[in-house]
Amino acid sequence: RVSGMSAEAKKKPTNGHETKGKKPTSGPCALPGCGEKATLQCPKCLKLRLPSTYFCNKQCFSKAWKQHNQIHKEQLAKLAFKPPPFAYTGDLRPHYVTPMRKVPSHIPKPDYAVSGIPVSETQNKRKVFLHTKNQIKGVREACRVGREVLDLAGQMVKPGVTTEEIDKAVHMWCIERNAYPSPLNYHGFPKSCCTSPNEVICHGIPDGRALVEGDIVNIDITVYKNGYHGDLNETFLVGEVDEESKRLVKTTYESLMLAIQACKPGAFIRDFGKIISKYCNKRKFSVVRSYCGHGIGELFHCAPNVPHYSKNKAVGICKPGMIFTIEPMINMNSWRDKTWPDDWTSVTSDGKRSAQFEHTILVTEKGCEVLTARTKNSVPFHWEKKQDKKQEKKNKKE
Repeated sequence: RVSGMSAEAKKKPTNGHETKGKKPTSGPCALPGCGEKATLQCPKCLKLRLPSTYFCNKQCFSKAWKQHNQIHKEQLAKLAFKPPPFAYTGDLRPHYVTPMRKVPSHIPKPDYAVSGIPVSETQNKRKVFLHTKNQIKGVREACRVGREVLDLAGQMVKPGVTTEEIDKAVHMWCIERNAYPSPLNYHGFPKSCCTSPNEVICHGIPDGRALVEGDIVNIDITVYKNGYHGDLNETFLVGEVDEESKRLVKTTYESLMLAIQACKPGAFIRDFGKIISKYCNKRKFSVVRSYCGHGIGELFHCAPNVPHYSKNKAVGICKPGMIFTIEPMINMNSWRDKTWPDDWTSVTSDGKRSAQFEHTILVTEKGCEVLTARTKNSVPFHWEKKQDKKQEKKNKKE
């Protein structure tokens, strides 16, 4: 392979800047730590139509080969990927998923990080935790970090960006904050966040599909920081979106906030579903029944279960110190769902769109606290932008 360097490498070098109608024929050497100006191009990159990679000599090419060849392997896997046979309900199809990312050894990890099996959850799945002040402090910090990461991810949402790119950034931001991305290897989940566009209800796996104008996409972030999890998600608009999708997204958020308003000591867990269903059904939307909110803290998922639909059989009342999520998934038409062959991606049974919002809630002595509350850095909702424009026009007239 060393002797097979591209013939283009023998051409007269240029200044490395792209000119009209021409591609650059030089650049910095791709061997880490070298960086010298180089003109020799990797022939395999050219063959696979990958971006040009340059090496200053054959020795650098040989030294870099083992690491550099991973780019070729990934590209070959992308080219070979085909969606598995399945009765897909909408327009979406699976795309190529990159290998699971690694987390540095110095970052504290949950018990499933290596094995994929959350043993502590299995042992405590029915226990409702009433958290101490120190535990609440830990969950609050995890939620703060989760909010930071979600706000950054939301700013990436635009046409042309892939959900794989969002996941890569989310992974990096978690690591920078000394946090573990909780979804990673949870029961084998291959990515650091969930991204669920259009008809995907939840648990969408980030992949190579680029977002397109008119999409909606939910980004679900959970981080594990110093022994505690913080969980939240929001649904974002991709460019200009149709009015019915906007109405779905707004209704979903409003139903969540109405349920949170009812959260206080003595409130029945089952009543949150009644509030959410009444609000959404009145607006001709349906509430997903297969997935629910959950307790959270030192465990990613634990009791209580928090259904979002009416006439559910959830057990228990809210008590000070309880921490759980409320995360309604609202569909345009039928509430029913199907799961893709990846055993994760849940989609609407009729291919219509679905939206979701999630907060982590602490029950206090007098009410509740939204631990994942939005901040000034959160991406504005479309209805907030509309209100801002109206206010601007009003100010100009005055």
